[in-house]
Amino acid sequence: MNLPSKVRLIDVGPRDGLQNEKQPVPAAVKIELVHRLQAAGLREIEVTSYVSPKWVPQMADNHEVMQGINRQPGVRYSVLTPNLKGYEAAALDKPDEIVVFGAASEAFSQKNINCSIAESIERFAPVVQEALAAGIAVRGAMSCTVGCPYEGEIAPGRVGYLAGLMKGIGVQRVDVADTIGVGTPKKVQAAIEATLAHYDIDHVSGHFHDTYGQALSNTHAALQMGVWNFQSSVAGLGGCPYAKGATGNVATEDVVYLMHGLDIDTGIDLDRLVDAGAFISQHLGRPSGSRVARALLAKRSH
Repeated sequence: MNLPSKVRLIDVGPRDGLQNEKQPVPAAVKIELVHRLQAAGLREIEVTSYVSPKWVPQMADNHEVMQGINRQPGVRYSVLTPNLKGYEAAALDKPDEIVVFGAASEAFSQKNINCSIAESIERFAPVVQEALAAGIAVRGAMSCTVGCPYEGEIAPGRVGYLAGLMKGIGVQRVDVADTIGVGTPKKVQAAIEATLAHYDIDHVSGHFHDTYGQALSNTHAALQMGVWNFQSSVAGLGGCPYAKGATGNVATEDVVYLMHGLDIDTGIDLDRLVDAGAFISQHLGRPSGSRVARALLAKRSH
């Protein structure tokens, strides 16, 4: 088995992880979380999003958070921009990368942003052009690539269609996301395969949710295809608002433990990562969603 010798993890905890928290998380805590993640060795962090505070009140402090981070050389700080207005606000904070998004499911696209997949990508075209002209990298998040809460199973052809549209507007790399966590290795590999018709392996990342306990299996299946970029969330932060009871993002700690067990270099110090997860979990007043973190913390207390 030829697995990659190194992987790069993008921690989405500060943004994707915290965005659905009901209680406001102070900007200072978010900044501290980013600092702890980079101290643990993370080289890519999804920090915040520039959406209307009316829709996502938790991210209303985006400017304060971005301005408050002590940026380290060699760390890429990305932000989500839903439209041109969001991009213009984000550009003032000089992110290294912006994230635009689309769904592989027409029903999800209609219910989520009230337009078709093609229209949603068309709306992002000017955002992508502006970012690239400003020297800011562009990533495309492709949601619902194996299943949708409204449509059920998603055909790989739909994923290929979305990847082609993203490529067409200039998106440089894409995330194959199993938004509701229903995927299994075979389905995930089919979604990645469809994406590889438009992007090379270095520009495709896996983003797996653990709703059905399949995220690590799906990660391993992606590794077997040569994928070496993955998104995960410290302490497993973040459920999916569209699926009742969904546990959401795979925990970064669990992914790191898997990689280290496969002799794959992550550049991450697992103990410091566990500390970062313990810090935010304590603030939120609940145990970490990472099994590895819970096991290591229990071991420490003995």
